[in-house]
Amino acid sequence: MKIRKELWFGFSLMALILAAVLIMVLKVEVMTNGHYGLLMLSLVVVAIMLGFPTAFTLMGMGILFAFFAYHSGDQSAAGALKQTLDLMVQRAFSVMSNDVLISIPLFVFMGYLVERANLIAKLFTSLHLALARVPGSLAVATLVTCAVFATATGIVGAVVTLMGLLAMPQMLKAGYDVRLTAGVITAGGCLGILIPPSVLLIVYGATAGVSVVQLYAGAFFPGIMLAGLYILYAILVAKIKPAWAPPLTTEQRFVPLPSELLKLGATGSASALAGLLKALKGKNNQGVATGYILRQLGVALLPALLFVAVAIASYQSVTMVKVDDTTGLTSMNEIGSDESSSSGDLAEPGHEEAGGLSEPPSDTVDTLAAPPGSEPDASAQAPAVADSVALPPGVAPAPATAGETPTSPPAPQGYWVGLGVGALALAVFYGILSYTRLEVFKMLLSSFFPLLIMILAVLGSIVFGLATPTEAAAIGALGGFVLAAAYRQLSFNVVKESVFLTAKTSAMVCWLFVGSAIFSAAFALLGGQELVEQWVLGMNLSKTEFLILSQILIFILGWPLEWTEIIVIFMPIFIPLLDNFGVDPLFFGLLVALNLQTAFLSPPVAMSAFYLKGVAPKHVTLNQIFAGMLPFMGIQVVAIVLLYMFPGIGLWLPEVLYK
Repeated sequence: MKIRKELWFGFSLMALILAAVLIMVLKVEVMTNGHYGLLMLSLVVVAIMLGFPTAFTLMGMGILFAFFAYHSGDQSAAGALKQTLDLMVQRAFSVMSNDVLISIPLFVFMGYLVERANLIAKLFTSLHLALARVPGSLAVATLVTCAVFATATGIVGAVVTLMGLLAMPQMLKAGYDVRLTAGVITAGGCLGILIPPSVLLIVYGATAGVSVVQLYAGAFFPGIMLAGLYILYAILVAKIKPAWAPPLTTEQRFVPLPSELLKLGATGSASALAGLLKALKGKNNQGVATGYILRQLGVALLPALLFVAVAIASYQSVTMVKVDDTTGLTSMNEIGSDESSSSGDLAEPGHEEAGGLSEPPSDTVDTLAAPPGSEPDASAQAPAVADSVALPPGVAPAPATAGETPTSPPAPQGYWVGLGVGALALAVFYGILSYTRLEVFKMLLSSFFPLLIMILAVLGSIVFGLATPTEAAAIGALGGFVLAAAYRQLSFNVVKESVFLTAKTSAMVCWLFVGSAIFSAAFALLGGQELVEQWVLGMNLSKTEFLILSQILIFILGWPLEWTEIIVIFMPIFIPLLDNFGVDPLFFGLLVALNLQTAFLSPPVAMSAFYLKGVAPKHVTLNQIFAGMLPFMGIQVVAIVLLYMFPGIGLWLPEVLYK
């Protein structure tokens, strides 16, 4: 029987691991508990590669080696068993009491509902028509669709499978190269594990003790950067090798116009705005209802109305008068002055008979300086108490007269520049808005923008602190319900399937956490963590060298293991080392999230390749899919290097919002 190449690779890798374990056992004179911890780690990796369930493998190995650790001393077997069971219960309870994990089933449920609303077909069609003149338009539309849909679902298998059914036949029919087609779909489908709301970031945050909110804010721009690099690569390939991504034909770009518009004499290339305005003039309606024309005109004017609304709101924001509320302090000062005037303690010499405070002599004005940081009172008619009663440092006195009102600051130059650029873009939009583009715009309104609004509502409420990830996930689940109902896809079977798949996925993640917690406890109990730390610190690595070493290890681990296994098994080993090298856990998490894209693209366990192979035409081989994924793996490495060289890509937004 002939064994496939990927199986040979897997068996060879397992053989290397077992050979390393054998060398360690033979070379080490005295096997300490730390060495047994490394042995446990190696056996877990081999068992997972052999196909054993990850969660229960971790749990079983953890319980077995924890019992060995407790029983290796003077502890009796019964006592060691009791301590092991206590450890298992405590770790399971600590995982189940983690509030962050509640958001996982809600986000997954949102994803399955959106997936079943059939939005992705309309989204892909509208995007590839909108981008018809861009080189490699089908590939670019596929990547944009994957990025948007992955943001809404975060489920790699669902995105790759659906795009394999929708985009792959159209791309192959248009003459696209099989390798480019496969690489675009598999790489685009994996964006869901990086772009928020990503389940990976939730799992990493819970494992490393990092705020999920900050992780979401930090992963936003790296995710856009990676998707942008994918799109740039597809465009360059289409320009350099047109045979790999030929342009769409006129027939493929054709968009049929509604019969009502055809009655008005509309053609695909004619100006939509001018034609609709002209059709409102009496006899030009040609029997078409005025209400229909007004609705079409309203759709065409939506960008202009949105631009005006944003411009007005922005102007009000940048010219808003910021007045410090010092009413309470002024009242206190007035009370103090009244009390002082009644006692006569603060009366100026020569004015006691007036029974109150009066203007001080001119030669003493300079001696009564205003407190540091406050504004001097320029009014000559102000009461003397304004100068004689000191305000706290940094607080300005109340306005001198009731008639004075603060004036609005002028809008900054940046506002007018942005307004000009927006107005120019709007003019270009209406200059090229033909009837064909109007129909494409309406298709985008019905597919792209509803999904985009839901995503922005969920992510915006998290990033701006309006809701916790769990609360935002609940909003997203409700949004999935609304979208499914709006597109008439909400039925009992859809809800039942979504609930079943959500329960299945959530149970897998929760059992992974329980198994990881028990495994990590046993590993630390044996001293494996300490042994690894001594080995790494003994190498006298710099911060850069440590980051390179850790990312290379994660990159290699992504070949035989999935991201869930890498996060729950190896992150508890790396995280304690970060303080020794001065690495921010948030920044490290962003590097890991970028790196773990390879877990779905690297053979022999490249799950996205197998997802695509399951729905691809028969003539598409697994080797062609693997070959198509390799350039995108190289792009991921470039993205990791860019993030390391320019950490502000990931850290700027969290610092602006939360520091």
